[in-house]
Amino acid sequence: MEILQSTDFWLGLLKIVWINIILSGDNAVVIAMAARSLPPAQQKKAVLFGSGAAVVLRIVLTVVAAKLLALPYLQIIGGMLLLWIGMQLLSEDDEDDGESKEYGSMTAAVRTILLADLVMSLDNVIAVAAAAQGSMVLLILGLAISIPLVIFGSTLMIKLMERFPIIVMLGAALIGWVGGETIVSDVALRDVLAANPWLHYAAAAAGAVFVVAAGRLMQRRAHAAAH
Repeated sequence: MEILQSTDFWLGLLKIVWINIILSGDNAVVIAMAARSLPPAQQKKAVLFGSGAAVVLRIVLTVVAAKLLALPYLQIIGGMLLLWIGMQLLSEDDEDDGESKEYGSMTAAVRTILLADLVMSLDNVIAVAAAAQGSMVLLILGLAISIPLVIFGSTLMIKLMERFPIIVMLGAALIGWVGGETIVSDVALRDVLAANPWLHYAAAAAGAVFVVAAGRLMQRRAHAAAH
């Protein structure tokens, strides 16, 4: 119990809670966007399964994240995957909420959640590991804290998306923003980014615009084909 009396422990825990609050938002958006295409009865299951599987992924990533981020071109591939996921999620948005609305499958939703979380959790894991400063207790607590945050955030986002459809487009733009950031943060582009710091925001903005534009185009084509 001596660890509970340590100031460093509580400061480290506060840092981890804050990091999780800030960085879990984008994960919650992805889970909400993937789960919203399911029948209402399956949405909660998808959020729980997706969040639970994502946390297991984070535990594995905690061990290998630093080594993975050192591999060139990995973040470029991951960022491009996020752009594709964002486009797919936006193109699936059905503007007709009547009886003709088609629902996606639970397996597809959970698969999308896992793929996106795999890419988006790398920075979360690195940040939490750095704040834990080698403390396994803090690391485990950090992972445990992220579960309710992501589940609560996802559930809230689904309700907001149902009430305000514009949030779906904003969510897709956020996924595109993170995708652009991920691509330009790759080790292979480190020198280019160091010489041109503005590229970080330019790539993120380009990713957001690309996902929204391409997703809406795919959505219109699907709508035209259905009629």
